[in-house]
Amino acid sequence: MQELGRLEDLPESYRHDLTAQNLVPLWPSLRAVLPPGKPAMRTQATCWPYQGLRPLLLKAGELTPMEKAERRVLVLANPGHGLEKMQASSTIYLGMQLLMPGEWAPAHRHTPNAVRMVVEGDGAYTTVDGEKCPMQRGDLILTPTGLWHEHGHDGDKPVVWLDVLDLPMIYYMETSYVQEGKRQTVTSTEAERAYQQGGVAPSPLFKRSDKAFPMLRYPWVDVRAALEALAKAQPDIEAVQVAYVNPETGADCQKILGFSALMLRAGETLKLPARSTAMVFHTIEGGVKVSSDSATFTLAEADTCCIPGYTPITLSNKQSSQASFVFIADDAPLQKKLGVYEVRT
Repeated sequence: MQELGRLEDLPESYRHDLTAQNLVPLWPSLRAVLPPGKPAMRTQATCWPYQGLRPLLLKAGELTPMEKAERRVLVLANPGHGLEKMQASSTIYLGMQLLMPGEWAPAHRHTPNAVRMVVEGDGAYTTVDGEKCPMQRGDLILTPTGLWHEHGHDGDKPVVWLDVLDLPMIYYMETSYVQEGKRQTVTSTEAERAYQQGGVAPSPLFKRSDKAFPMLRYPWVDVRAALEALAKAQPDIEAVQVAYVNPETGADCQKILGFSALMLRAGETLKLPARSTAMVFHTIEGGVKVSSDSATFTLAEADTCCIPGYTPITLSNKQSSQASFVFIADDAPLQKKLGVYEVRT
């Protein structure tokens, strides 16, 4: 492409006059904001091993009481964006949150959408809009925009979960804020059981649910069973993968970020096409090697990594005799709504 004029090519007096009027010439920066053929990536391939961060998270539990933290979280920050920006990619925030026995993280609601992937422990719960959701390892729990939610812990060991939010996007749009609330009254529990059987949905007196988020908890025991059933029913399927969806509409369970679970069969290697989305991989069970053109990570159980978009990715199950299971997050729902989603072959 033709080289364009530089800012320093312009007379200093002219540049001063532009600045005085809050004006900036486009052409010196045009190639930066519209690079040829492929976006310029700030997101870097980054890995956060759980065994490295876990002691630091537990130390945070000793150093900072809940009343001084509100949410005791260590943010998984991508150096490409600057650690102070607290983002894993341009649209995704990741954090490891700790709740100690007997603690209660007070009720609030906020504009960013969030999900919680339980990493370790049991006995904790999240109450969302009056529904008490038990938190067991591998469970995915939604805390969507505008819904009151709080976390409690009735067990006797630490509980850790991975927070995934669209906070960078909401913050960029200048629409990010939080409201504090009171302890909720529990009105239901394990409501997801109403959608336990695929292909059928509750319709009392011929009425269907009009809730924007009819299912808030996706138990890992059910998701794992669905993956195993899919692998058995379709042994030649290209990838044993299921999406977390709204059971009433079939659409993604949230509007900006998308989530799925992948089963890598024993010894399997899977090649993913180059998609426009950055992708987060978190190992629920087993061990997985994640390879891209810029980095290779070997993920043990509970490890997390982020790979930038527009790059092919290869996933390899490190276990030769049993399956490994991976949780995946990306911003494909947002990109599809904006018309910028791509798959390059």
